[in-house]
Amino acid sequence: MKILVVNAGSTSLKFKLYEMPEGQVLAQCGIERVGSLDDGVFRFMNGLTGAGTELRNQCIPDYRAGIRQFLACLEGTEYGVIRDISEIERVGFKTTLSKGHPGVHELDEETLQGMEDWIAMAPLHNRAYLNAIAVMREVLPEALFVGCFETAFHQSIPAERRVFGVPFEWVEKYGVRGLGYHGASHGYIADVLNERLGAHYAAISCHLGGSCSVCAIEDGKSADISFGMSLESGLIHANRVGDIDSGMIWFLKDQGLTDDEIRSGFREKGGLLGISGVSNDLRYVMEAAKNGHYRSRLAIDVFVTGIVHYIGAFYLDLGRLDALVFTAGIGEHSPDIRRMVSERLKPLGVRLDPRKNETVPEDGIISEEASSCKVFVIPADEEKGIARRTYDYR
Repeated sequence: MKILVVNAGSTSLKFKLYEMPEGQVLAQCGIERVGSLDDGVFRFMNGLTGAGTELRNQCIPDYRAGIRQFLACLEGTEYGVIRDISEIERVGFKTTLSKGHPGVHELDEETLQGMEDWIAMAPLHNRAYLNAIAVMREVLPEALFVGCFETAFHQSIPAERRVFGVPFEWVEKYGVRGLGYHGASHGYIADVLNERLGAHYAAISCHLGGSCSVCAIEDGKSADISFGMSLESGLIHANRVGDIDSGMIWFLKDQGLTDDEIRSGFREKGGLLGISGVSNDLRYVMEAAKNGHYRSRLAIDVFVTGIVHYIGAFYLDLGRLDALVFTAGIGEHSPDIRRMVSERLKPLGVRLDPRKNETVPEDGIISEEASSCKVFVIPADEEKGIARRTYDYR
């Protein structure tokens, strides 16, 4: 079965075409700066031959244009891997959330309405996917569309770790509860650990990138997650605020800030950018910190402290720790952050091998033999996890 996996951002599109159940990548494509008339970037690669193209300064005014450019390459004589797009039987999406649909669901009218209903919880993410799904349904009307919602992996978290201290009618009437995100990433990490560690283990997965989270995994299932109900919760992110005191909202209103100003501060001007005042990119924040910039140093300290606090709490929930995993852009590529976090975990017996941390061996294990748990660097392959779940659906 040929399965196309779609990852839609507010100004980006990513595609991977799989042959399942083998998991072979037949083709992949990345499109940047969707909405641009003269500055779009289009990359396509044939996974069978390695042949591909990179085109810059493209006119990609909307999702429809980007999707059609991708499909043209997919069927084309130069880089194509299929004769007709009708060969694609299923399309899997890394969807974020839908009211009443926390798992893996067919993207029918009811599920799409649930995405509309909760668009306020993830305005950029849900709008992007609703737009991309609408266009894809036009070009692939016979395919089965499956949403692998980011909340799906976290349905195993016990109620006492998901319920807030709010009137319980809010839980029942509005669905107010911890939802959790990054399910595709942490779920893929669980798949890898299942293969490496067997059926029974306790692990903590640190997804550190533009968006960040820490997840406790017990025997392949999510046991807790740093995210609460919204994407603004948990760790500080590149731009998003992370955990805050809810009373801050009313205080800021009393200071004269508007709802839009507060919302922008939480979603766009917070996180690493908000604290450092330098950038939302950790690399630039680290560089500034090394040059003595106080606020950049503070941003890094806040970031690391948050990661360590969640790991400590989840360690107590799990009762032991067999594996600590770093994944996503920062987790995979920042030995400094891995070192700073691990040094704070010495009371738990975590010990990094300095040389392995800098080079990351093929097996991804960067801990010393004497470490109380194995410390891994595992590249996130969210698309493969989505392809598996889309294939297994029904």
